[in-house]
Amino acid sequence: MHFFRIFLLATLFSIQSQSQSKKYKIHTIAFYNFENLYDTVDDVFTNDDEWTPNGAQHWTTEKYRQKLKNLARVLSEIGTSENSNAPTLIGGAEIENRNVLEDLIREPKLQPLDFGIIHFDSPDKRGIDVALLYQKKYFRPTSYTNIPLIIYKKGIPKKEEETEILDDEIEVKKENKNRVFTRDQLLVSGFLEDEEIHIIVNHWPSRSGGEKATTMFREAAGKLNRKIIDSLQQINPQAKVLTMGDFNDGPFNKSIKEGLGAKGVKTEVSEFDVFNPFEELANKGLGTIAYRDSWNIFDQIIMTASLVKSDFSTFKFWKAGIFNRPYLIQNFGAYKGYPLRNTLNEAGFSDHLPVYIYLIKEVL
Repeated sequence: MHFFRIFLLATLFSIQSQSQSKKYKIHTIAFYNFENLYDTVDDVFTNDDEWTPNGAQHWTTEKYRQKLKNLARVLSEIGTSENSNAPTLIGGAEIENRNVLEDLIREPKLQPLDFGIIHFDSPDKRGIDVALLYQKKYFRPTSYTNIPLIIYKKGIPKKEEETEILDDEIEVKKENKNRVFTRDQLLVSGFLEDEEIHIIVNHWPSRSGGEKATTMFREAAGKLNRKIIDSLQQINPQAKVLTMGDFNDGPFNKSIKEGLGAKGVKTEVSEFDVFNPFEELANKGLGTIAYRDSWNIFDQIIMTASLVKSDFSTFKFWKAGIFNRPYLIQNFGAYKGYPLRNTLNEAGFSDHLPVYIYLIKEVL
């Protein structure tokens, strides 16, 4: 009996030791709305006049440089509570052009990480775009494209089939007059280490004009997102797809729940579904953006079922978070407790908080 007890204890200790000795590779994937990352140069093709030294925001070189420094600090620290390395992939929104991203990745806190940039100019009238930053050491892009969201103002008359085809130039003018110009959806495919992964970066149409009046635009964005994911899954049913961004809707809005079809409970996610880990965080009362003392999660990272399986022999989702350090929060005045954004006197961070997830893989 004494021998048996010693054997049992030794066996349990061995099992526990093996469990504790498991090692994992880890990558942080993040998204951040940079909020008005403009340079100080007036672009005659976009509505950026207020973001110049003589504009309404008195946007000077000093403010611009401080904004870059602020953003670089955030990006270098996201997810470091569990992973000492900065995010491998960073989706960004409200970016004026590629030049501001070049300036950003040259900041001292980011330059050693050797980030690459994938960016396209979008038709947004404010001239703001989405982009993806990636650490070249860990991610190798193989293809990327910008996919336009074609939406029109409510009430636009539909063409009647029996009507004669109009002159092309007249038709384009009519369409452009009624089109709502918004950000493209950026699709990037590549290899995270040796595993193929696809990333969609989004900034869906805003709520300017009211939530109800604009919900159809975001629902259209959700359907386009779902179409992109479906096309990737037709090629490879096990395709690993992450769609991230400022969706201007929360996890329970129609654009997310129906347009994109996101589910918030892992056990309910079947083969071709998508999983939204930020639904659980919303249920806990957390948020990424505040309005009238109410928080919502507009910034989310959503993934295909292939990334939520419990087998960690390849990269899989571990957990999600909202990066909410004290320095990102206003600590006085009427907006105390809100994200610390730009003012006329100084450059802030953003009116959004960043979000992130961890992907992990067991090292055998």
